[in-house]
Amino acid sequence: MVDSIYRSHIIICGGTGCVSSGCEEVQKALEDELDKQDLTDEINIVETGCHGLCEKGPVMVIYPEGIFYCELQPEDMEELVTEHILKDRIVDRLLYKEPITEEDIPSYQNIDFYEKQQRVVLSNCGRVDPESIKEYIAEDGYQAVGETLTTMTSQEVIDEVKEAGLRGRGGGGFPTGIKWQFAHDSEDDKKYIICNADEGDPGAFMDRSILEGDPHRVIEGMIIAAYAIGASEGYIYVRAEYPLAIERLEKAIEQAEEYGLLGDNLFESGFDFKLQIKKGAGAFVCGEETALMNSIEGKRGMPRPRPPFPAQKGLWGYPSNINNVETYANVPVIINQGADEYSKVGTEDSTGTKIFAITGKIQNTGLAEVPMGITMREIIYDVGGGIMGGKDFKAVQIGGPSGGCLPEEKLDLSVDYDSLIEAGAMMGSGGLVVMDEDTCMVDVAKFFLDFTQSESCGKCTPCREGTKRMLEILKRITAGEGKEGDIELLEELSHHIKSTSLCGLGQSAPNPVLSTIQYFRDEYEAHIYEETCPAGNCQELVAGYVIDEEDCIGCTSCVDVCPVDAIEGEKKEAHVIDTDECINCGSCVDECPVDAISQA
Repeated sequence: MVDSIYRSHIIICGGTGCVSSGCEEVQKALEDELDKQDLTDEINIVETGCHGLCEKGPVMVIYPEGIFYCELQPEDMEELVTEHILKDRIVDRLLYKEPITEEDIPSYQNIDFYEKQQRVVLSNCGRVDPESIKEYIAEDGYQAVGETLTTMTSQEVIDEVKEAGLRGRGGGGFPTGIKWQFAHDSEDDKKYIICNADEGDPGAFMDRSILEGDPHRVIEGMIIAAYAIGASEGYIYVRAEYPLAIERLEKAIEQAEEYGLLGDNLFESGFDFKLQIKKGAGAFVCGEETALMNSIEGKRGMPRPRPPFPAQKGLWGYPSNINNVETYANVPVIINQGADEYSKVGTEDSTGTKIFAITGKIQNTGLAEVPMGITMREIIYDVGGGIMGGKDFKAVQIGGPSGGCLPEEKLDLSVDYDSLIEAGAMMGSGGLVVMDEDTCMVDVAKFFLDFTQSESCGKCTPCREGTKRMLEILKRITAGEGKEGDIELLEELSHHIKSTSLCGLGQSAPNPVLSTIQYFRDEYEAHIYEETCPAGNCQELVAGYVIDEEDCIGCTSCVDVCPVDAIEGEKKEAHVIDTDECINCGSCVDECPVDAISQA
């Protein structure tokens, strides 16, 4: 919200992805150029949160035209101001290009990445200044809190959330309203509301982007939840590796306090609520709610046996409710729209939208919000733009280390909680890693198990020892030392660990192994019985590389990328690979412009 009338508004992404790509330098160059052209008072620059298309950062949108520019550099700003701002000419070379046809797409709304999205929770991200409470209020912010505290009882709030069908967006999808009901019904004078922003999945950045782009929405959802269960204090547990999210949260809390939206007697309702941030040290196990509470209390982040459940005995022994960032961000939407309208999106048992962090071998990596019930094929090909380099799709890992890998025959699966669990995966927090034909699925299982094994707190034996034994087996298999019975032993260990581990980390750790065995058993068998890696990834099982002397043009491209200097040869002469030095990484194969390198 601005106090002046401007000829143009330039929206610059200030999310972590674009910051790492240099958006701050781009913004500084833009400001300098506008000052040079005496345009500072005519152009409004707004730094926002993530626009979603992280692959193309730094990005900006110029309104009122809605022109989307991407992959910007500071040196582009002189041309952009001179041509677009002063002469109303679009700078074609800075436009988004469609991945396959290379067609220029000027309009923000016409980019395929956004076409099948339904940005509800992310509606403000990339549009408003996350450090301005005025801009949030201008977008109906805190209206839901006002309505809740002045017109609804706590039970009516819970009933509305139940009717909306909201399920937890951070794990197994437990119904949010029922969870709130448990905490509401616990009789105690003191209760706590907690936001789990300890986003630890590799490649996941959904919660971080919401906190960076729209922190007030999360605060508003927490206030409503606190009123619903009767909590007067709240904590946002966010990992310290998210400095930008923490900075913007701190400003948002300070602004909410200044506006009387946090503190005592909110909206003269008699309801008091105070909120503070607790920085986590980045342990993956602290995403488990009882381990998270231990960490807030200053103890080591280790899970507690249940029962008692947090709704009965949680933080410092008082009834507590924990949801993740995305779950709370949905709450104001439900109150503003009403449960009936909210539940029209999605499926009968999985209502609303879900945010995914799309990464891996895909054209458009980034953040996407889609309606529940969309197919995996639509996410990967329509939103994600398909597989990089025109290669074939092989699998998608959904749900992070706790999820599973789904093959091509599952691409038309409905993306909802129950369908994914039935297929051997899970929604999780929303990490989505796409893999192509060159991916070794045994190696993928080893990667994720290595992560969860190293993140195990060690409190319970099944997780501490069981995952270690499984990882040893997978390492043997990928090193060409697998033996008959290894697959069956992995399955047996997986089922024991899932059924006997103390917390969700151990209970879900075997999922990547079980799903890859279920859908890619032939790759395990090839590693064990044929001592080959079909994808050519496992170095101990890959035959050495040779260069065809007749095809080699002596360009030295392979020499430049070889990490161990195993290739020799003069320019314009045939090169030779020293097989004793070669580590079979395949970098030379990928780089050779004439396909002169192959396996021996």
